Amino acid sequence: MTWLSKFFPNKAAPQAPAYDDNALIIDVRTPSEFALGHVDGALNLPMDKFGKNYAKLVPDRGRQVIVYCQSGVRSVHASQFLKLQRYLKVVNGGTAEAVASTLHRKII
Repeated sequence: MTWLSKFFPNKAAPQAPAYDDNALIIDVRTPSEFALGHVDGALNLPMDKFGKNYAKLVPDRGRQVIVYCQSGVRSVHASQFLKLQRYLKVVNGGTAEAVASTLHRKII
């Protein structure tokens, strides 16, 4: 038994949620960052416009929404915001590369 096992009992590590085939993918980076390369099929909704425009883009609170950004920081804020708005299936995808890899999509 290591000293870490006191804090982490024998529980399986949490698994990343499975991505739905019809998930909406939102890139919360700036338009210029988005133009440099984004996940194929992603929509751009920059953080500075997120709070004002999210409901128009995602009217169905039951649809899975995957958000990502450059480093994963902005996507944390966006995913927390959506959860506070009672969206049921929000996934912080982290970075474009992580989302593209998981979904087997290209960065275009």
